[in-house]
Amino acid sequence: MSLMSLTAVELGKRIQNKEVTAVDATREALAAIAAREEAVHSFVTVDAEGALARAEQIQKRIDVGELTSPLAGVPVAIKDNMCTKGMKTTCSSKILYNFMPGFTAEAVLNLEKAGAVILGKTNMDEFAMGSTTETSAFGVTKNPWNTGHVPGGSSGGSCAAVAAEECSYALGSDTGGSIRQPSSFCGVTGIKPTYGTVSRYGLIAYGSSLDQIGPVAKDVTDCATILEMISSHDSKDSTSVKREDTTFTEALVDDVKGMKIGIPRDYFGQGLNAEVKEAVLAAAKELEKKGAIVEEFDLGLVEYAIPAYYVIACAEASSNLARFDGVKYGYRTQEYDGLHQMYKKSRSEGFGAEVKRRIMLGSFVLSSGYYDAYYLKALRVKALIKKAFDEAFAKYDVILGPAAPTTAPKLGASLSDPIQMYLGDIYTISVNLAGLPGISLPCGMDSHGLPIGLQLIGDCFEEKNIIRAAYAFEQTRSYVHSPVAAQNEKGVVS
Repeated sequence: MSLMSLTAVELGKRIQNKEVTAVDATREALAAIAAREEAVHSFVTVDAEGALARAEQIQKRIDVGELTSPLAGVPVAIKDNMCTKGMKTTCSSKILYNFMPGFTAEAVLNLEKAGAVILGKTNMDEFAMGSTTETSAFGVTKNPWNTGHVPGGSSGGSCAAVAAEECSYALGSDTGGSIRQPSSFCGVTGIKPTYGTVSRYGLIAYGSSLDQIGPVAKDVTDCATILEMISSHDSKDSTSVKREDTTFTEALVDDVKGMKIGIPRDYFGQGLNAEVKEAVLAAAKELEKKGAIVEEFDLGLVEYAIPAYYVIACAEASSNLARFDGVKYGYRTQEYDGLHQMYKKSRSEGFGAEVKRRIMLGSFVLSSGYYDAYYLKALRVKALIKKAFDEAFAKYDVILGPAAPTTAPKLGASLSDPIQMYLGDIYTISVNLAGLPGISLPCGMDSHGLPIGLQLIGDCFEEKNIIRAAYAFEQTRSYVHSPVAAQNEKGVVS
């Protein structure tokens, strides 16, 4: 068995027990990347030389007992919107094609302190704007289960890299479902923590009130372990929360007896694929068999989540992306006449179509005469959505539903209809608007052999509830973490 077929925690144990070395693990990861990247294209940057040098240093510290972290020496991939000192950070955009940060994001630093070996940066939708990883300026990422389909987005590169066994785990970011939806499409597990749990320092912002960094891995144990490592209070991030309850691995218990689980009727209406519905409701039945109390209820306001989200997110993006002007760093147009034209041409040539669409939408809703009509109204809807969740969590410990209304669509299908792509985030967006934690984990396969994801949502700072419920469900079924073996037989991924 390849070392990359192990979960991150399993590999970490083998390294600590001196059965294998960090260098062995890193070499296997780099070999897998070399073999599969042509078919999948999960990465935009691979630092093979740096990763091997880092692995050697980490192994020396493990050998002398200096590093005892459960993930010391384990190879990781980082989404390309998190700054990494000395390694390109492009947000998969032409406008940042050559950007080399002078500092490292706090979440990545926390992993480095624990002994992580960074392999490189993963592909993503440009500036995290998209749901398919097709808007990247550096090419499309493909779903390892079937390379004719998308991996989801915007953290599609991170999720595809884990599914293709090119790394042991990865970091992603989630603004409206960008960890949970691609995790669902790629058959891996991903957590979006409560807003403020993981520092956003060094994360290049899309929607500052919505963005949150989280882990992508093969199972719930890995995700809980990684989240424990990257969570910290950070004085450099004004939205960072000082928490005392970040021992998330304590929730890895196979016991949901008495846990109250609510299923929103609003999530199971028109637009939900029949196979997805069947798999998600079957997962609820499994938790009920284990002693959970499962009830249906009306959440409300679901139909307002998408318009409210896109008004708020695009308004924030319009402001956040104003800094990319070709002056201090990144892409600058070759020919221009005067400063104003240089700004305009650099941004016109540097940004892709989806990013331009969202900047224009954001600028419009913030403009004089429309600010009250759109932006302030969206903020009021956001408050109402949070209130609806507060009322639900007064009754339930966890809310259960699908992560996405369908399995992974075919490449190109979503780009031709942006509105349909936006509607694909209907079950994930409200979690970000309310600042709640959510997890996506595999709960089945459709008739085309594509993974189906189950989403569990918790109240603010109650990650342990969703981790406990997810872990308990995970114990009910045998699930293949990766399509690599099956794809080998088909000759799609070698």
